Amino acid sequence: MIRIVRVRDYEDMSRQVANIISAQIILKPNCVLGLATGSTPIGAYQQLVEWYKKGDVDFSQVSSYNLDEYRGLNGDDPQSYRYFMNENLFNHVNINIENTHVPDGSNPDADATCAEYDAMVAAAGYQDLQLLGIGNNGHIGFNEPDDHFSYGTHCVDLTESTIEANSRLFDKIEDVPRQAYTMGTHTIMSARAIVVAANGEKKAQAVHDMVYGPITPSCPASILQLHSNVILVADEAALSLCK
Repeated sequence: MIRIVRVRDYEDMSRQVANIISAQIILKPNCVLGLATGSTPIGAYQQLVEWYKKGDVDFSQVSSYNLDEYRGLNGDDPQSYRYFMNENLFNHVNINIENTHVPDGSNPDADATCAEYDAMVAAAGYQDLQLLGIGNNGHIGFNEPDDHFSYGTHCVDLTESTIEANSRLFDKIEDVPRQAYTMGTHTIMSARAIVVAANGEKKAQAVHDMVYGPITPSCPASILQLHSNVILVADEAALSLCK
């Protein structure tokens, strides 16, 4: 079941998502968070940092597992998702950096990297709360449209639409990695609660298909219809096709 929280704009979306994350931390201080990257969650992370500085939220017992990482980038690369998380959240709150986890993009052995990450997430008891964005083509994490739903962490070839969408973060499109390690849909669905953040008209079709379309791997996010506890926080533009 997907519950919809309709918000005014990006800033309102960010506050609402941050509210859900902070409530999880307050209710269970040693919770396991599944975290996402990209432009969508930045506002929520900024809000969490602000509340931390005010003493309203304490990350000291929290552990986190990120959805994905570019293959071929190490954590010191400014384009890596480890670097993104450090810059946008981890370096600004009191989380123990040893309790933060991102797939090892520097390891060329895909099978070993993915198996190790799956084992870590399972050992942690899976996510209490998983934060997701949604791609223009309905991808979650880097689970691209396919003829089947993925299971565990795996290496994916990124679609041209995803490469183009991510190219805004690189000097030129040729610099965007063509592969990534990502949690599979089974791992995502193992979370006890999921919050999806979406904003902007470009996400409208994907959001509609996620909530009202058939459950199909051609829209990976549609599998969330089968989860018992999903909250979609989306602005008017992203919900423009959901009447």
